[in-house]
Amino acid sequence: MKFKAGTRRKAIEYEKDLIQQWKQNKTFEKSVEQRPKDKAWTFYDGPPFLTGTPHHGHLLVSTVKDVVARYQAMQGHRVERVWGWDCHGLPAEVFVEKQLGIKNKKEIGDKISISDYVAACRAAMVKTGTEWEDTIDRIGRWVEFKGAYKTMDNEYMESVWWAFKKLYEEGKIYEGEKILVYCTKDATPISKSEVAMENSYEVDTDPSVYVFFQLEDSDEYLLTWTTTPWTLPANVAIAVNRTIEYSLVEHEGKKFYIATDAVERVMTDEKHKPLDYTVQQTVQGKDLVGRKYHPLFENRGPDAHRVLEADFVNADDGTGIVHEAPAYGEEDYELCKKEGVPIVSLVDENGHYTEGRWLGENIWEVNKEIAKTLVKEGKALKVEYIQHDYPHCHRCGTKLMYRAHPSWFMDIQGQKQDMQAATDKTRWVPKALQEGRFRNIIESAPDWNLSRDRYWATPIPVWRGVRNDGTEVIKVVGSYDEFEQLTGKKLDDYHLPMVMDVTFECEGVQMHHIGKVLDCWFESGSMPFAQFHYPFENKEKFETGFPADFITEAIDQTRGWFYSLTAVNVALFGKSPYKNLICTGFINAADGKKMSKKLKNYTDPIELMDKFSADSFRLLMLSAPLTRGEDFALSDKDVGDMARKLSMVWNMYDFFTMYAEVDGWEFDGNLADPLDDLTNPLDLWIVSRVHQLTEEVKQAMTEYELTDAVRPILPFIDDASNWYVRRSRKRFWKSEDDNDKNDAYKTLHYVLVRLSIIMAPFTPFLAEELYQKLTGGESVHLLDWPENGQVNELVVKDMELIRHVITEALSERAKAAIKVRQPLQSLKVTTVHSQLPDYGIEIIKEEVNVKEVQAQTNVTLSAAKVLIDTKLTPALKREGMMREVVRNVQSARKAAGLNVDDRIELQLATEDAELTKAIKEHAATIKQETLAKTLGDTVVAEQATDAKIDGAVLTISLKKAA
Repeated sequence: MKFKAGTRRKAIEYEKDLIQQWKQNKTFEKSVEQRPKDKAWTFYDGPPFLTGTPHHGHLLVSTVKDVVARYQAMQGHRVERVWGWDCHGLPAEVFVEKQLGIKNKKEIGDKISISDYVAACRAAMVKTGTEWEDTIDRIGRWVEFKGAYKTMDNEYMESVWWAFKKLYEEGKIYEGEKILVYCTKDATPISKSEVAMENSYEVDTDPSVYVFFQLEDSDEYLLTWTTTPWTLPANVAIAVNRTIEYSLVEHEGKKFYIATDAVERVMTDEKHKPLDYTVQQTVQGKDLVGRKYHPLFENRGPDAHRVLEADFVNADDGTGIVHEAPAYGEEDYELCKKEGVPIVSLVDENGHYTEGRWLGENIWEVNKEIAKTLVKEGKALKVEYIQHDYPHCHRCGTKLMYRAHPSWFMDIQGQKQDMQAATDKTRWVPKALQEGRFRNIIESAPDWNLSRDRYWATPIPVWRGVRNDGTEVIKVVGSYDEFEQLTGKKLDDYHLPMVMDVTFECEGVQMHHIGKVLDCWFESGSMPFAQFHYPFENKEKFETGFPADFITEAIDQTRGWFYSLTAVNVALFGKSPYKNLICTGFINAADGKKMSKKLKNYTDPIELMDKFSADSFRLLMLSAPLTRGEDFALSDKDVGDMARKLSMVWNMYDFFTMYAEVDGWEFDGNLADPLDDLTNPLDLWIVSRVHQLTEEVKQAMTEYELTDAVRPILPFIDDASNWYVRRSRKRFWKSEDDNDKNDAYKTLHYVLVRLSIIMAPFTPFLAEELYQKLTGGESVHLLDWPENGQVNELVVKDMELIRHVITEALSERAKAAIKVRQPLQSLKVTTVHSQLPDYGIEIIKEEVNVKEVQAQTNVTLSAAKVLIDTKLTPALKREGMMREVVRNVQSARKAAGLNVDDRIELQLATEDAELTKAIKEHAATIKQETLAKTLGDTVVAEQATDAKIDGAVLTISLKKAA
């Protein structure tokens, strides 16, 4: 195979060409099919929402998925990669509601029928533009889109039904009522993990009101404090801590109890100035427990309006006395339920009062009004306003409430130990997130609220009926066959309202669907088996590939997909659904802030890749601490810097092809390890280094440490370009030893091809372009990972010492302000153990530009010591001038557009005596270094250029020799 100079292409050109080439040649499909089915390597692809658009975060995790999958394919594994879509849940419904102009859930059924609404949701999910596929292609990721699973498909939902029934029958799913986070606009509960995961807390200003409750048979009051005045109409109890001391305070003729430690803080006016008061007496909280008080609003019966004891009450906030509205607070709910206090709910699903003086009003809209009214009527001491973080719906932005709500739950408390044990058997990168954050999430997790009062999701497969004696019959359906046996019907679509419309008889009772759907996180957690329609199909495929070898997503998924996967699959199968996990951080804008379309503080990733290259974008993300769960502020400049570093590979390619064309060097197809056939220390060193790189990258990838895997690549490229190629340059263009020149070609070619293979998982476009141009092979991505290869440890160690000495010596030159082109007489090197080899001394002399190197050893030293003689003799100065002459002539050659092997006729003229003497003394060297056949001092004016050397003017003229 012959080579031609000038064949380097721009990244945007070859990247876009290769995307099409891979598709036309079915390279991805070949990379899968050529590996045996019995050597499968599995990874689960977390489904993004189909309604979303790809952003930097998606490209980060897609890059990680692609890198690991490509690497595993190169290990000989069969790596199938199938895309998936999350089609259900509030994200999809909010998207459709905006299209339909629906303002709240109430309009579904009024403004549009449920069936039409569900049809609109389905239609929106069927519309698949090419934006996702185009963007994923552009980043270089290989994944199958055509066979993508969708959570809305009947087959997927049937597997979810199977999972629900299995867990129900095992007692791991139950129905109950708990205090849940609730969105009044969407009229559905939302899980706490969703609120935390989406970071949907906003700073709100709310009224903080101090309310009087009069004790029965007394002129004394209890002073309570709340930041949710809207809950006061639902008050049924008051809680105190039996161990806290309370003071009876008198203020303006009214006597009321406050925790003693809170008196001074509470007894101020709205401007925080002290109020006049006296303390009448003190009592213990236990003395107040059991007392009755007059209701503030409606009387809720004989079991209500009494003082309860609770450990959660403290004097740090408020008054140390807590108003209890158990329908709207978790601790209140549990306390009142235990004490037999009635639980009163007077707010509907849309957040409006169903009774009382604010009937029909929205709770948040009258929150301040209620507080002000109580103060005006003398029922409250004062109103203050506080700013605090409060949760809002992550989809519609509505301020959330807490309310008691009947739901279906998955028992997490009973399987926490199993979840922790299963997770402990997996590998996390970074490990700290596994042992800290994720462990804490599991430990503090409540039972999982699985049900949603919405329409577009997998219906909960539960039908219920009521016997004549009032007892309930519950039927959980686990398959469509079972559904058909019970109902005699087969449906084309198993969404609501289709299943709601189907009734059947069971135990003599008419059964109706409960009208609830599943949390879409339960669906995505079912992905490992549901994507295969397990257990109805593909039983062997799923079971042999479970658990997955690998998963990855961003850190927010510790509360999302990582958690739901673990909860569902540990409960079903008793083990973690994955073996290895990489948790990434977030990509932020260059200023460290969150990327925002509104702020326009980032460049579109497609634009970024077109400007610099997809490979530079990929390698930057992989080099950053992102794959260790840390955030990274990405700037366009960083991508540009990475592109320039990668260009060193192409600089080496240009160098190689330029001289290979001149000399007619051809690749014979042999890519075997050449180390045994090489003699030049530089060749031995760079081949050993590329073999070391092979092992370093492999070791890091085996441990799923992607940052460690890419870390040595750029330093190696720098070694190859700025040390090996630079030191070997003369061997290519004026070597007097054809065997040595051939070894140099063979070595550089071997190293560049090996580098293309190593870089293939990380920079797939550059690797492919380089490999094809150097070998003519079909694709680097059809190759296996290379064997480590031999390493000449002695040469590697010697070269490390040589380069260390050079670095130290150049540092000494810099301190003395002497240019490297200025020769010096001598350098003294004292090493610790290793003797400098002869070739090393020659390299040091050339690199440091000294005439003599004196080397010795001293085992008492901790590191090599370098001393340089900086004295300049006239002869040394003239030689330095000669070096400047050569440099300027080379620049003139380049400006004249000459080829690297063109001989020239050179004229040099100057009026400076020392410079003239330098040129005459070193004429032979000047001619040799510049490929000059002749050297004179007759300048041709039209070809002349001037240069300054140590203050003297040198006029240069040259032309191509005949």
